Amino acid sequence: MSEPRAALSAIGQLADAEIDIGSAALQLARVDAPDADWQRAARHLSNLAQGAVGHALAMQKENLSARAAALADLLTGEFGYAGDVETYNHPANANLIRVTERRRGLPVALGVIWLHAARAAGWGSHGVDFPSHFLIALEGHKTQVVIDVFNGGQVMSARELRALLKRVEGDKAELRPGLLQPMSTRRVLLRLQNNILTRRLDAGDLRGGLRCTEDMLLIAPDQAELWRQAGVMNQKLDQVAAARDCYQRFLDLVPEGSVANGVRTQLDILKTMLN
Repeated sequence: MSEPRAALSAIGQLADAEIDIGSAALQLARVDAPDADWQRAARHLSNLAQGAVGHALAMQKENLSARAAALADLLTGEFGYAGDVETYNHPANANLIRVTERRRGLPVALGVIWLHAARAAGWGSHGVDFPSHFLIALEGHKTQVVIDVFNGGQVMSARELRALLKRVEGDKAELRPGLLQPMSTRRVLLRLQNNILTRRLDAGDLRGGLRCTEDMLLIAPDQAELWRQAGVMNQKLDQVAAARDCYQRFLDLVPEGSVANGVRTQLDILKTMLN
């Protein structure tokens, strides 16, 4: 594989449907943990893909529930993947290389593993941006099966989704339209990296947070809000020219609105510092 940031930049030029989610997450993990054994992780991803193909070929049923059970048998049963309930906030839980080593991870990191396997099997699948708890869905003809990969691949009924939502948002929460909207591959990868970003910022590592944001922009160069965030971080670090460039890129993407007006105010401040 090429140097990881060059690979991420190439991914940023791809259409979403062309992105290999496992390989892209591996490149992000290489940047986050440059000393980790990424080649071993790459071989493991290949083994998972081969296993998924084998399960698909051996299946006699083609319904979505059977596919979900086959993936659970492979990933939870054979390979031992599970949610990390004991050290949930450990940074390793959002790094794909570390997740493959530990067989533990956050919901979105495990979701990348499951989506990688499902797509290797030739099964339509996507991430589900459920509030505060990433899920995946297997796609059928005008239907889908929603799976909680953090909890062993549990197939989620409407009742179980409602109970999960109440745990997240409170007892008054109810299922509503839009909760199960499909996520693009790029959005799944950004959600994965956002876990690293927030942990770095919570630890006071502003430079590390900026580096993570810059890596996210490599795969999603049209994400305006990331450019604004990068501008804010550069400004706090007194990197005035870099902050100016980031804010200008935001305005190229979002020229109008209250947020754009606020960014223009910050640009005016930066210009006085550069003069």
